[in-house]
Amino acid sequence: MVAPHSSDSPPSILTFAKDLPNICSLAGLLCAVLAIYYAVLGIFPAAMIGLIWTVFFDWTDGIIARHLKGRSDKQGEFGVQLDSLIDIVSFGICPAIVLLSYGHFSLWFLPGAFIIVATGVLRLSYFNVFGLVEESTYMGLALDNNIIVLTGVFLFAGLVGQSVFTVVLYILLMALAAFNVAPVKTPKFAGRWYYALMLYTLVLTAIYGWQLVQM
Repeated sequence: MVAPHSSDSPPSILTFAKDLPNICSLAGLLCAVLAIYYAVLGIFPAAMIGLIWTVFFDWTDGIIARHLKGRSDKQGEFGVQLDSLIDIVSFGICPAIVLLSYGHFSLWFLPGAFIIVATGVLRLSYFNVFGLVEESTYMGLALDNNIIVLTGVFLFAGLVGQSVFTVVLYILLMALAAFNVAPVKTPKFAGRWYYALMLYTLVLTAIYGWQLVQM
């Protein structure tokens, strides 16, 4: 027999997909998937565009959630979990695949890719348990900062030889991974920093878009 419907039964999964902050989070996930796709193809300007927009949507969903009225506690809890899982893809798997692809998927780059994903998972797990150490302070470097740095540094990829930039990229991502789990306090960027990120995103999109046109 089919159990009778209860008013206390949980809502369907897809009902949460209609929540505006979650829509924004999923838009960031789409950008991450596109970044992975273009990184695998070796079209790195397009991958960088996807990556920086993942950060923009990651910041935006939180702002929408804080200002949107009428959200239930369950919607908020679901949004937190969704955001964390998307962060693993956007800020862990994406840069790992960028490193692997830029290194032509050489076995030597596999340990670096693992370190990027592992430190990302460790950091997100730590944050999910302990949260901010102070009102606006993280323990370790937030993962979105890795992408902000990576997309900026990649502008110089064409100014040096590929072999040189490969080494620079490897060292940079390993250093960022170390800071992600380091016992150091870093500030949480918010407020006016959001508008700085918006400008940064638009500028990088224009530059990398121009590079795509030139390819």
